[in-house]
Amino acid sequence: MENKAPKVTAAGILLMSNGSPKRFLLMRHHDRWDLPKGHTEPGESLQQTALRETQEETGIKASQIALDPAFSFSLTYPVTYRHQGNTVFEKTVTYFLGIVDRERPVVCTEHAGYQWLDWAPPHRIQSQTIDPLLAAVAKHLAAE
Repeated sequence: MENKAPKVTAAGILLMSNGSPKRFLLMRHHDRWDLPKGHTEPGESLQQTALRETQEETGIKASQIALDPAFSFSLTYPVTYRHQGNTVFEKTVTYFLGIVDRERPVVCTEHAGYQWLDWAPPHRIQSQTIDPLLAAVAKHLAAE
């Protein structure tokens, strides 16, 4: 049976510092950890969306982020938006790995806070989206 749920496309970035030790950025909602991400706008590529949303949500300029051209990771899951009533959407989020030269200060515009965490896989943060992404990044970095 075909899924008739309306589709939503989004993109985000797992930011990792290039320093020692390597650290990665998580954004804090009041009830969970998240990553900077957002919906694509018409005519925008997934990479453009990811960079725009990351800059909007963290204050880190897109020009300060180097996207790893060999990594992307997509997840699809159902989501219900409060402003859309009870409609269930099929949301696909594509994440990219972004490298910054150092841990940069973050200006939170949509989150309650943030934290740079040590890169020490395996990570157990949020089993549905963040943990699979971090596992994929760990596999990618180990193969380099």
